[in-house]
Amino acid sequence: MDSVSQIVLGASVGLATMGRRTAAWKAALWGGLAGTLPDLDVLIDQGDALRNMVLHRAESHSLFWLTLASPVLAGLPALLHGERAGFRRWWLAMWLALVTHPLLDAMTVYGTQLLLPFTNYPFGVGSIFIIDPLYTLPLLAGVVLGVTRRQWRGLPSVHAGLVLSTAYLAWSAAAQWHVRTMAQESLAGEAQPAAILVTPTPFNTLLWRIVAMRPDGSYDEGFRSLLDGSRPIQWARFAAPPVSAAVSTLPPVQRLAAFSHGFYKVHARGGRAWVTDLRMGQEPNYSFSFVVAQEQGGEWRPVVPRNEGSRGDVRLGLAWVWERMWGSNVPAPR
Repeated sequence: MDSVSQIVLGASVGLATMGRRTAAWKAALWGGLAGTLPDLDVLIDQGDALRNMVLHRAESHSLFWLTLASPVLAGLPALLHGERAGFRRWWLAMWLALVTHPLLDAMTVYGTQLLLPFTNYPFGVGSIFIIDPLYTLPLLAGVVLGVTRRQWRGLPSVHAGLVLSTAYLAWSAAAQWHVRTMAQESLAGEAQPAAILVTPTPFNTLLWRIVAMRPDGSYDEGFRSLLDGSRPIQWARFAAPPVSAAVSTLPPVQRLAAFSHGFYKVHARGGRAWVTDLRMGQEPNYSFSFVVAQEQGGEWRPVVPRNEGSRGDVRLGLAWVWERMWGSNVPAPR
C-alpha cells in the first residue's frame, strides 16, 4: 500500500496497543515510524530495475525478520522517553505496527515475500488497489482524533478506524471472489483452461479488471463493475506474439514469470525485446515493462533490464474508470 496508509495504520496500531500507558503523540509517532520502516528497502539498489522490482517487499517485509527486529525498535521509545517499565507493551506495539505493514501489502497484487527466509513465494491477494481512500480515511480520522483529543478521549475513534478499515479489506476480498466466480462462469465453455487474475481498478472496489491467461501465452482482458447488473463480461483477446526462445529463457524473464505467477508477456519490436508484468496496468499500458534483450547481427543479446513501463494518459484513464465503475457500458481506452 501507499506510504500514507502504512503510516496511519502503524500509528493506529500504536495508539490502540499503548492505550493510556503513554502520551498519545508518542504512541502515534513510533507506531507510524514502525509502520513505514519496511518500505525503506526501496533505497537499496539490487543491481538492475527488474531485480529492484522483484526484491522489493522481500527481507524487509518478512514476518520472521520483523519479529526479530521488534524488540530492538521497542527499546528506542522505552529508553528515550524513560519508560523502561513499559518495554513489553512497547515491544507488542512495535511488533504489531511492523507486521501489519507486510500483511496489508499482501492484500495488493504486487507480491510480498512474507515467509522469508523459509520461502520466497510472493503473496498477493490482489483485492485492493495500492491507493484506496476508503481504506485510508477511517484510519487517518481515527489517528487525528486520537492525538488531538485530550486524556485519550479519541481512543474509541482509533478503534473505530481500525474496525472500518479491516471491514473494508474483508469487503474487497468478498467482491473479488464474486467477480472471479462470474469470470469463471463466463469462460466455462472455453476449450483451453485459463488462469484468472481479478484486481480492482484504481482507487475503488466497484470496477474490477480480469485477465484470463492461456497456456499458449495469449490472454483475454475484461472488466466487471458490481453495478453492471446482468450484462455479460465483454472480453478482448490479445495474441501471444512469437518470440525467440533465446529471449524467453533469459534469467530476467524467468524471474518476472515466477514473480507474476505467470501473468506476463514477452514481446519484441524494432530489434528490442521486453518482458511485461500483466498484473499492474491494462492494455496497452503497464507499470512494469522491462527491456531485456537487443538484436545484433541476427542474434538476441541480453541487456541490463530497464523499466520502460507507461501509465498512458492518466487523466483519460481515470475519467473512464469513474464512468465505467457506475455501470456505464463504455469501451476501455486503448
